[in-house]
Amino acid sequence: MLLAWDGLFHGGSYSGAGYPPTVAPMSIHLLEAAEVELVLAARSADLGGGMSVLRALPQARRRMVGPFVFLDQMGPVDFAAGGASDVRMHPHIGLSTVTYLFEGEGLHRDTVGSVQRILPGDVNWMTAGRGIAHSEHITHAAGTPGGRVLGIQIWVALPKAVEETAPSFVHHAASTLPEFGDGGARIRLVAGSLFGERSPVKTHSELFYADVALEPGAVLGLTAEHEERAAYVVDGSVELSTGTLQAGNLAVFQRGAEVCLRASEGARVLLLGGEPMDGPRHIWWNFVSSSKERIEQAKEDWRAQRFGRIEGETEFIPLPGTPPPPVNYP
Repeated sequence: MLLAWDGLFHGGSYSGAGYPPTVAPMSIHLLEAAEVELVLAARSADLGGGMSVLRALPQARRRMVGPFVFLDQMGPVDFAAGGASDVRMHPHIGLSTVTYLFEGEGLHRDTVGSVQRILPGDVNWMTAGRGIAHSEHITHAAGTPGGRVLGIQIWVALPKAVEETAPSFVHHAASTLPEFGDGGARIRLVAGSLFGERSPVKTHSELFYADVALEPGAVLGLTAEHEERAAYVVDGSVELSTGTLQAGNLAVFQRGAEVCLRASEGARVLLLGGEPMDGPRHIWWNFVSSSKERIEQAKEDWRAQRFGRIEGETEFIPLPGTPPPPVNYP
């Protein structure tokens, strides 16, 4: 899901630097020591239609953690009865999009024929491979007089060997995901392996992605079983040995370091990471690839509408920079 954003890295430079950071830079730098390699403050953007996001990845200081190249927090936003955010059809290549909701619900449609409702705790995992297009409808919980929407959109880059795999889509209900924990920490394993557990969600590389709810006073240790690791605070705050991570902060941890997260007042945290990617990735708009030439081809394919169609949908998001069609007056 794009959420109508028009660019990430263009020619190797970050194009989103105009968004204001959510935390003052000095508080960020105080944390970068010991177990923490760096801390990034997610940057806010209003995408219209009543939806706002906080973007934690990519940024100029860090483009990816393991295979994770993009992390957006959607909301929280309150919708009136019947209110929604509609994202028109748009394309992807070279990645998997992962949608995960805490509150609200959504409807996914794509060019391989998928039509899937998503509820809190579910996982929608769409693998773009050589090319797919999709649309999203995000709203409050059904049967309620309005309500809050809060969720996460993540992109996982595909290894070079499968960048051109056939596009596909899978849905996993919340009840199928491993859920475990003790001492005030509840962990739902969205994808990959962590703490001896493995999610049923199929991935193309070794990774981990977990939703962690910490009660007040809870402590959680994160071992070095994965080479690259990060924690993103969705709500509340967590304490490290070097300082406090606030909501909207992404901490990237030193390789091999033992990490301890403490929640004095309760928190919701995402843990993610994995093995380093097999080389850098180029990102332009919704396209991710190890090859700049492949991205140029994807641009031409979208201009020519060669990504397929979603039944019953005619509207789509044009390629950024594409001039509007000429108006022919009678």
